[in-house]
Amino acid sequence: MTKEPILDVAQLAHVEIYSTDLEGSVKFFREILGMEEAHREGNSVYMRAYEDFYHSTLIITANDEAGLGHIAWRATSPQALERRAQAIEATGYGLGWIDGDIGHGRAYQFTLPDGHKMEILWDVEYYQAPEDQKTPLLNRPQKRPARGVPVRRIDHVNLTASETNKNVAFLEEALGFKVRERIMDGDDKDVAAWLSVTNLVHDIAVMGDPLGEKGRLHHICYWYGYPQHLSDVADLLIEAGFKIESGPGKHGVTQAAFLYVIEPGGNRVELFGDSGYQIFDPAWKTVEWKGVDLEHSVIWHGANLPAEFFEYATPVRTKAPVENA
Repeated sequence: MTKEPILDVAQLAHVEIYSTDLEGSVKFFREILGMEEAHREGNSVYMRAYEDFYHSTLIITANDEAGLGHIAWRATSPQALERRAQAIEATGYGLGWIDGDIGHGRAYQFTLPDGHKMEILWDVEYYQAPEDQKTPLLNRPQKRPARGVPVRRIDHVNLTASETNKNVAFLEEALGFKVRERIMDGDDKDVAAWLSVTNLVHDIAVMGDPLGEKGRLHHICYWYGYPQHLSDVADLLIEAGFKIESGPGKHGVTQAAFLYVIEPGGNRVELFGDSGYQIFDPAWKTVEWKGVDLEHSVIWHGANLPAEFFEYATPVRTKAPVENA
């Protein structure tokens, strides 16, 4: 008998990142990626892309190390929020309820087994454009910004973990995520997995941390929808003095057109030129990459990723030096 799916998590709502250069990060997301500053509170700046319907999808908080603050998921209903809170509480990874924050109401906070902090919520504040930002395109929250190469919406978040399978299992069993694709080692354990609750190939990915560290952020991703925009933003990045880590190129896993860059606060940002493919089949079978197929899994076309791509995550850690025998 097929296991009844859990349909209580609707989508990625927002991500908080820690930045070692708050104003540098804000300038990057605003001037290069065309995002809007929605609010400031204490050491945090709340930002959004022009097709994000919520108050904000990115929170940048000043910190002495870069990394992940928290990830927020929106439930499918108030009742779904209560069900997931109870299920998470039973796992032992629950942190408890908060009354709310800028842009949203009551939320239940928890961690993944590896320590990444998350929350699930229902009540959200929808963005209301001021008069000079209203657009006659009624299914868009605001005008397209006339600066940088504006990203359209938040897409996904990618984490590194000391035990990939343990964290993937939690996302499946406690939250109802479905593993869409995975890269496996010779023992059929996950090297990396891409999971979603939407039709996207992934709303979140979990990759093994080669340094064995826990709770690190590999990257956040914003979406363009047009691969040409990756070439356009590459010009801006180079002329502004940024080093493009990799891309433009195309992944085998997800089939998405990509570009990676490190923002001034130290975190990796991926930009998607399209969504790759979307999944509508309710009986979708996980795509498993292993053995000879691995050659095309990470890069379908474009230059290979640099070695540090897999080791660099935030907070930044380095390999322990090898002592001479």
